[in-house]
Amino acid sequence: MTELTCLEAAVRRYLDLMYTCDVATFDQVFAPTSQLHGIRDDKLIMWSAAEYKDILSKRISPQSEGAPREEKILLLDFASETQALAKVQVRIGPSVFIDYLTFHAVGGEWRITGKGYHVVQPR
Repeated sequence: MTELTCLEAAVRRYLDLMYTCDVATFDQVFAPTSQLHGIRDDKLIMWSAAEYKDILSKRISPQSEGAPREEKILLLDFASETQALAKVQVRIGPSVFIDYLTFHAVGGEWRITGKGYHVVQPR
């Protein structure tokens, strides 16, 4: 498999996790040291991987509601053989997110080490 194929598979695992909220797969998607940042109510929010895993475990998944999958991979960019960036768009309930996902390959496996998210406001 090429590095691009491996990274695409890692991004798909992330999108699957966002759709199913099945935290049994969380550790195959996020590194334990990951941090997530975003703006909510004009305040910078930061969650550790453990906090985000807990949030996902309590979220009603789009899958359980029978929602269609609405997601796009907008960009994949390699900085090196061990670092890459993905930009994705994903709908979770009524919210559409633009996520910048920093990936690092550790032991040959791509994991998210940082996530910056933006909630798209309807126009």
